[in-house]
Amino acid sequence: MATLKVKIQEDVILNNQDYGSKRVLEIESITSIVKRVVNIGTAEIGLLGFGADYNTELSKSYLSGQFDEDLVRYIRITNLDTTNHIALVLRNENNDEFGVKVDKGCSFLYCADLAGGVKDTMDSSNSAGGITPNSFGDLVDITCVADTAACDVEVFVASA
Repeated sequence: MATLKVKIQEDVILNNQDYGSKRVLEIESITSIVKRVVNIGTAEIGLLGFGADYNTELSKSYLSGQFDEDLVRYIRITNLDTTNHIALVLRNENNDEFGVKVDKGCSFLYCADLAGGVKDTMDSSNSAGGITPNSFGDLVDITCVADTAACDVEVFVASA
């Protein structure tokens, strides 16, 4: 087992004032790492899948793999392209979806429940106040599509 250290750091000096910041999250008991670079085209495709052991979700095909929902602790998806953005769509067990644009060179982080994986970690709502602490569903999958041309995307998943 290993400890994953996730470091987020901003370095900026504006008007001779240092506004930099550094945060470190240590995630213990990591036993598995998957790091892949995949090419994403302009048609939506499955990027990552999650499900319980022996669950039917684990039989689907995903470019970067399928993972046990109880064990995932950290996900990073980085758009390696220098021109185009990608769109990620996250879906939970209730078929709730939300999308996020990841611009060229940018990353999207999904920090799972550090004790329970991606179970009960995702929800969406069309109205303010529609999400409550008990409304989260299990993350089922993440799909991806490139904007106007194919993009290389780096995927990093750490599991217990």
